[in-house]
Amino acid sequence: MANKYNIAVIGAGLMGHGIALTLARAGHSVIIYDPMLDARDSVHARIANSMDLMGLDPNETASAIAKICTKDTIASAVRRADIVFEAAPEKLDLKQSIFAEIEAHAPKTCILASNTSVMPITKIMSKLRHKSRALGTHWWNPPHMIPLVEVVNTEWTDPRIADQMMELLKDVGKTPVLVKKDVPGFIGNRLQHALWREAISLVANGICDAQAVDTVVKSSFGRRLSVLGPLENADLVGTDLTLDIHENVLFDLESEQKPSDYLQQLVDNGKLGMKSGEGFQAWTAAEAAEVRERVASHLKKLDGILTG
Repeated sequence: MANKYNIAVIGAGLMGHGIALTLARAGHSVIIYDPMLDARDSVHARIANSMDLMGLDPNETASAIAKICTKDTIASAVRRADIVFEAAPEKLDLKQSIFAEIEAHAPKTCILASNTSVMPITKIMSKLRHKSRALGTHWWNPPHMIPLVEVVNTEWTDPRIADQMMELLKDVGKTPVLVKKDVPGFIGNRLQHALWREAISLVANGICDAQAVDTVVKSSFGRRLSVLGPLENADLVGTDLTLDIHENVLFDLESEQKPSDYLQQLVDNGKLGMKSGEGFQAWTAAEAAEVRERVASHLKKLDGILTG
């Protein structure tokens, strides 16, 4: 039987509550800290709601929630922790100050993990006294439904710590991958935003509209991505054909190293996407709700297939 740990989660927001849910559901004891009283007071209800939306049995929900408690200080949350997952906002100074406080109060054997989408883990952990026990864990949103977690080494990370984290994540039902070198965006977001950069460029240059971009992705290669990765696909069609294609298209792909001017103009004009009613295209409240429901239903169906 896998070890059961005392785990602290710093942050009770969207990511923190999903991480806590996943760990508690697997039988680990979880303490959550958040500086906002409302976030601490509501986290059990939000976890219960998330588990309900996942279609889980009420008894399983009750069992998981019983393993979660909240504390009103970082010190009290991490004092007996075996592992700490930080899930604070994406601000370097904030994360560094949180880890300074964690290190001051957590056991010296405690593993320290930062959840971040793109920030270099090396920068976040650079001021720690004991850097060998620190690494990154990039959980994808929503963390209780997306299998992937990227485990990110820094130059100081003890390989045994990374191995222990990989085993924990496998045990709680995740699909961890090891990022051997700490680079901005890790693996997933580098791939995702390379695609987004080209998608935005196609629209900005009048080649097609946003709806056409999304239709092409969803109606062609997007359909096979969950079962056929890009390098598997390259091997399937042949590296020689892949080379021929690259010789004829890569020179014309978007290669700008700063954010798109088109994207900047959208933001400057208050076109912030679904939350403002318009981004790359216009959205009614009903249309935005339908998209969110479609994504949630799809993830729930996949989760059922994977765990059923």
